[in-house]
Amino acid sequence: MLMQTKRCALALAVFASMSAYANFGDPLPGLTSQQSQAFQTGRAKFMQVDDPADEGLGPIFNEASCATCHTGPAGTAAADAVGGTNERLETRFGRSSGSFFDPLASEGGSLLQDHGIGDAGQYLPSANNPNPPAECFGYSYDQEVIPADANVTAGRRTTPLFGLGLVNALTDDQLREIQFLEFLYNQFAPYGTLSYVTNPDTGQTNVGRFGWKAQVPTLHVFSGDAYLNEMGVTNPSFPVENCRNAGADNCPPLFSACNPFPQMNDDGGDVNNFTNFMMLLAPPPRGTITSSVQRGAQLFDAIGCTDCHTPTFQTRSNPIAALSNKVFHPYSDFLLHDMGSLGDGITQNLATGRLMRTAPLWGLRVQTALLHDGRANDPNLRNRILQALEAHEQSPEAFISEFIFDNLLFASEQNDVLNFLESL
Repeated sequence: MLMQTKRCALALAVFASMSAYANFGDPLPGLTSQQSQAFQTGRAKFMQVDDPADEGLGPIFNEASCATCHTGPAGTAAADAVGGTNERLETRFGRSSGSFFDPLASEGGSLLQDHGIGDAGQYLPSANNPNPPAECFGYSYDQEVIPADANVTAGRRTTPLFGLGLVNALTDDQLREIQFLEFLYNQFAPYGTLSYVTNPDTGQTNVGRFGWKAQVPTLHVFSGDAYLNEMGVTNPSFPVENCRNAGADNCPPLFSACNPFPQMNDDGGDVNNFTNFMMLLAPPPRGTITSSVQRGAQLFDAIGCTDCHTPTFQTRSNPIAALSNKVFHPYSDFLLHDMGSLGDGITQNLATGRLMRTAPLWGLRVQTALLHDGRANDPNLRNRILQALEAHEQSPEAFISEFIFDNLLFASEQNDVLNFLESL
């Protein structure tokens, strides 16, 4: 409880700063004019709808624009906020055999792309492929399907991007310190583990912090990865096209000849623009803070929820003043935790099927679905929070906190905790 007490004291001390951001989708305060321009340029590119011939969309993809999935949710205070989420569920698949997980990479796994670039009209001569062979006319790239030998499928909810520049600004050493503190103060209870991944931009091993499995180390990698895997646009970080239900070495014979943009699709400029937009996007604004909310924050800490949902971080020195030495409140430790059967069954890097990154809770009040697969989706915010809390019974690391909330808190105390969560 020592770490909890320290966290709670700091969190309560900075309640006044939690509402510093006016609206969902705002840029960070204190940007220079050049940074503001970079944010707006990045936002415009983020909203741009790509096509196959000019931007290299596809041949298989999930959506034609970043903002298609990262705006909203509809019907909330963030409805028009670029950088949010439409709560779309993407599909992951693979094959599990005992302790071994096969992502079925040779069959297009583990991410399913559910669109193809369409009919023969897409294969008319283009500036990037002026002389496609006659066989291309009538040829079509179809969407992927889940292979017959996959025995694990999982839905993953699109996450909002608000405040991720602050998370990106944390050093690997800071996340190592969090892991050490959790071990030090929770030696007789489960604690989080770091996700170590290879950074494709540098070839070095870094600490992952983004994605449901903490499988992505930086926002630049996040941008390049999503550009390829969500939109099919190759770039210097991820230069190899995806093929329908095939690995990179098993593309169909007409794949390259019929590709309307067979060259590198993006020279890295758009990836940099996406990165700038996300880097400079402000955290979600905080809801109203009442005395009940403050009591709820203390109880949330006291029953052990902050063992994983770390309230407060502070960045270190950063070349961007708006990210330098800033206190922020994500309510996540960005570490992997054993969620038991609440895990998604998919293995990525060091994160096995039971391991999931602690979901940040900031902006919770405008999420219309909770948990990685959106199963907590009651129309009423309080009810879906209760659904998410109940699901934590499945986790060997979280069930004690859920049990205390359900069985040892008075009704008034439960109400305070729920008021607190509804304010995030």
